[in-house]
Amino acid sequence: MSRGWLSAFVLCCAGAAVLMQVAYPLVGGDAQRMLTILSVVAFCAFSTAHAFVLYGTRGPLAVLGICGGVGLAIEAVGSRTGFPFGNYDYTASLGWRVLGVPVVVALAWAMMGWPAFLAARRVFGEGWRLSIYGAAILTAWDLLLDPQMVDAGHWVWAPTPGPALNEIPLVNSLGWFAVAFVMMTLLQGAFASNPAAVASSWCWPAWAMLAWTWFSETLGHLVFFGLPWVGVIGGLVFGAVLLPWARGVRADIREAGT
Repeated sequence: MSRGWLSAFVLCCAGAAVLMQVAYPLVGGDAQRMLTILSVVAFCAFSTAHAFVLYGTRGPLAVLGICGGVGLAIEAVGSRTGFPFGNYDYTASLGWRVLGVPVVVALAWAMMGWPAFLAARRVFGEGWRLSIYGAAILTAWDLLLDPQMVDAGHWVWAPTPGPALNEIPLVNSLGWFAVAFVMMTLLQGAFASNPAAVASSWCWPAWAMLAWTWFSETLGHLVFFGLPWVGVIGGLVFGAVLLPWARGVRADIREAGT
């Protein structure tokens, strides 16, 4: 596939994911369940194809192998043992499973792992700070994701002592951070620092999808999902975490315009 066709495919996947997410609160029942699955598939296709544009074949292999593979493995362990996220279990609503974990869950780790990694690399370049920042982005995103999925009936949590958000214990965020830190570190190993790729104008689709995720998830909870307090807390935390990245992107735009 030529770069032109591949670039068009990237944008089509992004557009499909956005359109399905827009439609999500407007439907119900099985249609909403299918939009959940298909929007994740489209977003994951976007991330893997975008990784190919920037890094060639190793891009999608690393995104799926590291983010999807680690995500699948840790979810299989977590849903059986309660470590490291707490005690939870999946319902039958998300379709095909591997090791007891819906495949779409592993794809969700991959779909957001890639833009989170690029954003962290934009801010810190490489090293332990990149891993911490990328992990913080994924953890903040989950403050919005998990309550929505629990409310939709895709997984359930056992009662857990201590602070919680929509019955989701704080230990879940600690587990997310630890797992995401490992992912970011492994992605650094897979993608040797490549300033030309990171500075490429073709990072903008990833930037757009990251910003859209924050906006749409926050708005969804505030207006459509019946969980406005989740939108306030999750939206503020996610937005605050993204602020260093947003400032960097704004500086890039200003520099390009001069």
